[in-house]
Amino acid sequence: MNKKVELLAPAGDMEKLKTALHFGADAVYFAGKNYGLRAFSSNFESFAIKDAVDYVHKFGKKAYVTINVYARDNDFDGLEAYVKELVDAKVDAVLVSDMGIFSFIHKKFPNLCIHISTQANTTNKYAVQAYKNMGASRVVLARELSLEEIKKIHEFCPDMELEAFVHGALCISYSGRCLLSNYLAGRDSNHGECVQACRWKYFVTEENRPDQPLEIQEDERGTYIFNSKDLRLIEHIDQIIDAGVASLKIEGRMKSPYYVATVVNSYRRAIDYYYDCKQNKQQYKVPAELLEELNKASHRAYTKGFMFNDGEVKQNYNTTHQEQDSKFMAVVLEAQDDRILVEQRNRFAAGETLEILSPNLPVNSKLKIAKITDQKGKELDDAKLVQQKLYIYGNVQGIKEGDILRK
Repeated sequence: MNKKVELLAPAGDMEKLKTALHFGADAVYFAGKNYGLRAFSSNFESFAIKDAVDYVHKFGKKAYVTINVYARDNDFDGLEAYVKELVDAKVDAVLVSDMGIFSFIHKKFPNLCIHISTQANTTNKYAVQAYKNMGASRVVLARELSLEEIKKIHEFCPDMELEAFVHGALCISYSGRCLLSNYLAGRDSNHGECVQACRWKYFVTEENRPDQPLEIQEDERGTYIFNSKDLRLIEHIDQIIDAGVASLKIEGRMKSPYYVATVVNSYRRAIDYYYDCKQNKQQYKVPAELLEELNKASHRAYTKGFMFNDGEVKQNYNTTHQEQDSKFMAVVLEAQDDRILVEQRNRFAAGETLEILSPNLPVNSKLKIAKITDQKGKELDDAKLVQQKLYIYGNVQGIKEGDILRK
């Protein structure tokens, strides 16, 4: 593959979009208020999509918009007008799952690039070739595929761009096509309203004793039989790139800006390191500090998913809750020679040492806070008001707007 692999990041809102670009994403994907599969993400109003795309293009990056619901007939009401807005906004591509939506958009807007969403469950080379023949420019492969299967698809369809998920939450259903949420909560997962019913704790009842539910147990802690671990493939991006994948995708449009920053920063550094290794004819081995970085973002226990079919346990039997090894303390709004203006997110105090999350500084760089003042210059012992804007003094050289402080 001649051109560098794309790092594709989630952008649930404008703050996350800016964060993803600041920390090194080559492209972002997001949705409008309709037709996307993350109905509970903030998403973008139609009038805001053009501003978002313009911002992305200002940095020479790409913006993809999801239209990946499985449509009913009434979903086509207003679809043409909506896609026209996306075309006018100059989005780089749309992601679709439904063949009716694909056909509709391709016929009405033949020059608009269409990517086939992972929700379409594309698991074989003939399906990929069929999508290419129909006019698609990229296929987001099903997460159930192994590395060897991806290689064979690329060899069979070398001119089709392939995209694969490398990090984030996994769905227990086939590429996310699930009815459990509909059945238990009345929320249609295939219209973006999934309540993640697979993460709930379950009991069984015996026919003659309906008032005595029995917990489904794996061990003394119980079990979450549908609850998948989170995907992490940063150790294997060399193999994935070499297999022919053109875009490495991070899941998480409903995650926090801090999650986006941490994960994108880690994969950006890993990808760049891979190309350095390749140029210097060295073997790629992900730096341990980047694995540690990914533990600092919210996550469940990690898995390699189906990439290697090595018998690894993919269910998270311990808990449905996520954990992280650090706390988001502040985001940098402005950087000067002797101080930085930040927006507080969690409480910190003068004299403390915080870590700096930055694309421009070494991993785990530190800042010892010499002094804190409010914007009027009043000195403070600590920062305890949520989202208060404050000046921090100390060794702030190299810190840039958009960087993050954590503890």
